[in-house]
Amino acid sequence: MNWLLRILISLVLLLAAAAAAIYFTGNTLTVLVWMGQPRHGWDMAYKAPAPDYGKTESWAALPSKPGEADLAPPGVERAKDPQVDVFFVHPTGYLNGADWNSPLDPNSKTEENTKWMLANQASVFNGCCAIYAPRYRETSIYRYFAKPSEVTKKATDLAYGDVVRAFAYFLEHYSKGRPFIIASHSQGTEHAFRLVRERIDGTPLAARMVVGYLIGFDIDDRRANALETVHVCARADDTGCIVHWATYGEGATAAPQSGAKLVCVNPLSWERDGKMAPKAMSKGAVPMSGRFQFDVLGNDAASGVAFGPLGAPLEAWTWAECRDGLLTVADQSKGPFAKLDVGGKNYHGMDYPLFAMDLRENAKTRVQAWLKRQSTDGTGP
Repeated sequence: MNWLLRILISLVLLLAAAAAAIYFTGNTLTVLVWMGQPRHGWDMAYKAPAPDYGKTESWAALPSKPGEADLAPPGVERAKDPQVDVFFVHPTGYLNGADWNSPLDPNSKTEENTKWMLANQASVFNGCCAIYAPRYRETSIYRYFAKPSEVTKKATDLAYGDVVRAFAYFLEHYSKGRPFIIASHSQGTEHAFRLVRERIDGTPLAARMVVGYLIGFDIDDRRANALETVHVCARADDTGCIVHWATYGEGATAAPQSGAKLVCVNPLSWERDGKMAPKAMSKGAVPMSGRFQFDVLGNDAASGVAFGPLGAPLEAWTWAECRDGLLTVADQSKGPFAKLDVGGKNYHGMDYPLFAMDLRENAKTRVQAWLKRQSTDGTGP
C-alpha cells in the first residue's frame, strides 16, 4: 500500500468518525474538539523553555521595540513622553492542538495572532502610556473545551507562572516605581485578574495601579467584591479600580460560562451596571488591522499576514447597556466587525474594537486623574 493510499484511507476513516459523532451528538463543536485537541495528557517534553524576560524576544511589545502596539488611527497621536506604563496580557492566539500550551514559535499563526492583539487591543493605550506585553506559554484554546481535569490546572498554572515572572521583571527592570495600568482580554484577563488578586490587591502595589482594564472573561460580582483594596470602577476618572465587560449583541443566544452575574462597566458611560448609553456617547469604534486566524484544525505555520494602518474611527457607532451583567450592543452582523462574532451574537472579539476610542480617551482621563491626586496629596488613588 503506497503512502498516498494510506493517507486517503486515514482521511476517510476520520471523516466517517466525525460524521458519526455529529449524527449521535448533534454537536459540531464536540466533533471539532475531538478532531483537533492534543492526543496526550500533561507532558513537559512538549513544553517550550520558560521565557527569559531579560531578553527582548520574550516580549511581544516593548517601548524600545517598534511594532504593532504602536499603531494608531489616522489623525490620532501617541504619547510622546508617557509617565505611566501598561502591562498588557494578551488573549488566546494559540488555536493549535499540538500541546496544551503554546510552544512560543516566532514563525507561527500563534505569533501572528499575538500581533493582531497588539495592533487592535494593546494599541489603544499608546495615547497615554508605554506598553509592555510579555510573550508567555498561553494555554491552547482546546483547554477551554476539552478540559481534561488532570491537564487544565497544570496548563493554566504554567501560563500564569510566566505572567507572574514577566510582571516581576517589569516591576524591577522597567517600571521602577512608576504608576502602571494592567490591561488584558479573555485568557489574558483570566491571568491578569489572578495577578491583581494575588500580587496587587492589599499590597503597596495597589497604590501604583492606575486602573485594571480586565476585559472579556468571567469576572463575576462575587469575586470582584471579595477584593480587599481594589474595587470596581464607579466613574470615568476613578482610579485604583478594575473595569470589566463582556460584549453581546441584542437578542444573543450565546451565554457566558459562568452562571453568576458578571461585572459590567459600561464603556460609554463608565458606570458599573450602566444603563442605556446612546450611540451619540460613543467616541468611536476602530476597524481592525490585519486578520485574526481562526484555524483550529490546520497546522500552526505562519501565513504571512500583514498589519497595515488602523482604520479611521467610526464615531457614534453603537449604543451600549449593561443587562444582567452582559454588555449589550447594537447588532453587528453587517459591517467591519461582523467576522468577530464567535457565534450566537457573542461579540467576544469585539470587546476592544467597538470601544477603541472610548478606551483610548478613558485611559488618558484616568492617568491624568491619578497623577493629579498624586501631586495634590501624595497618596495616589
